[in-house]
Amino acid sequence: MFYYIIALFVIALDQLTKYLIVKKMELGESIEVIEDFLYITSHRNRGAAWGILEGQMWFFYIITVVVIIGIVYYIQKAAKGKMLFGVSLGFMLGGAIGNFIDRVFRNEVVDFVNTYIFGYDFPVFNVADSALVIGVAMLMIQMLLEERALKKEKTHGENGTHHS
Repeated sequence: MFYYIIALFVIALDQLTKYLIVKKMELGESIEVIEDFLYITSHRNRGAAWGILEGQMWFFYIITVVVIIGIVYYIQKAAKGKMLFGVSLGFMLGGAIGNFIDRVFRNEVVDFVNTYIFGYDFPVFNVADSALVIGVAMLMIQMLLEERALKKEKTHGENGTHHS
């Protein structure tokens, strides 16, 4: 249940911030937060990351539904007793649903976080995108930890120090 609460928090924060951007800012308007680094910019995206596959909403609907079903399945079947894994799935579920809501109800995704990292104008993103990235990073950490534990277990078993 905890993992679904994380997803609901991500969805609520994502939708609230997007609502505020749509209601309070003109498309293309930008507010400086940290000079030459962080801006709040009202932007719309009809594709995936960096605008790829623009206009292919049917594709995003199908893929997102499959991803959501997969994440819920893994939360139910594989996350028990694996806090980091479950939290990562909660972030990914919230992010996927947050952008899915935009695609269904707006036919585009509202983006607004605009960063310049070492002079590079990074593509504008939103809370849902951030949650997806955080979730994937946490999942990778979980996988590395599991792989490390397996290698350690295998090494101890080969050296005769492992007892059943």
